Amino acid sequence: MGAVLRESPLTWGLLLVNLLFYLLSAACAGSLVSIDNRTLVACGGLYGPAVLLGGEWWRLGSAMFLHGGLTHLLLNMVSLWIVGRMMEHYFGGVVTLTIYLASGVMGFLVSLLAHPAAVSVGASGAIFGLFGALGGFAFFHRERLGPHYRSFVREFGAILGLNLLVGLLIPEVDMSAHLGGLLLGALGGYLAVRSRGAFLLFLALSALVAWGIVRFWVLPRMTILYMPA
Repeated sequence: MGAVLRESPLTWGLLLVNLLFYLLSAACAGSLVSIDNRTLVACGGLYGPAVLLGGEWWRLGSAMFLHGGLTHLLLNMVSLWIVGRMMEHYFGGVVTLTIYLASGVMGFLVSLLAHPAAVSVGASGAIFGLFGALGGFAFFHRERLGPHYRSFVREFGAILGLNLLVGLLIPEVDMSAHLGGLLLGALGGYLAVRSRGAFLLFLALSALVAWGIVRFWVLPRMTILYMPA
């Protein structure tokens, strides 16, 4: 146990933070099994009008540590346990955390674009960003993996496919956030192993894309939706 903790301290930390957020929200909701939308918004869930009209941009970060129910939490935490340890092994804690947070925020921005008036929570976008980073690393650097590449792809594909299937079968899961995080993570995984400069470029491009989504797509749509009659 101690060896696993030393090898994957970030993954353990993220698991703990997600669990603490869930217990707090469950206490507020009065239920350990399901958290209602009103409680999720009160605890920091993503809600388009609050973010874009109320200026509560911090919800893009807090929402990725909240979950709508026990099943939602358990599915995400199992995925985080699997992919988080792999990420820390290949990339280290700093890069892993950076891609996790950036992908989570990007996933929620895509979610705002697709569902501007919905309540959205969960670590799915951030976790899919880690999936994307590992996929990007494996594909663009398959020569470095040598004979392990095929086994890696099989295992990775099975885990990713299972998560995508769960997303399709559960109506409450926001697939737009998954895809936004996955694509950003793939780019980050590719650039992170090239050089520090390339990864800094990834961060700059991520910020620019996020600003563009908000400025040219999300804000105009919110203005139309909530324009006074």
